[in-house]
Amino acid sequence: MSTDSDVAMLSSISSQLEDLGHRITEMAERYGATPDSALAGELFGAERGLIGARRSLDRARKFLTQT
Repeated sequence: MSTDSDVAMLSSISSQLEDLGHRITEMAERYGATPDSALAGELFGAERGLIGARRSLDRARKFLTQT
């Protein structure tokens, strides 16, 4: 597998994670001011995890483009 295809794959996955994060945030915000606010907390935690994963993928992509 070539470096270019790996960079493209990482970019694609990162974009998908970003989309998932937005969708989860929208859902969490709907539950934030309801009796189900514990659900919102869990969803916001999941969103933070996706943000961390996206940052890791972005760093990996930068390593590949520096070589």
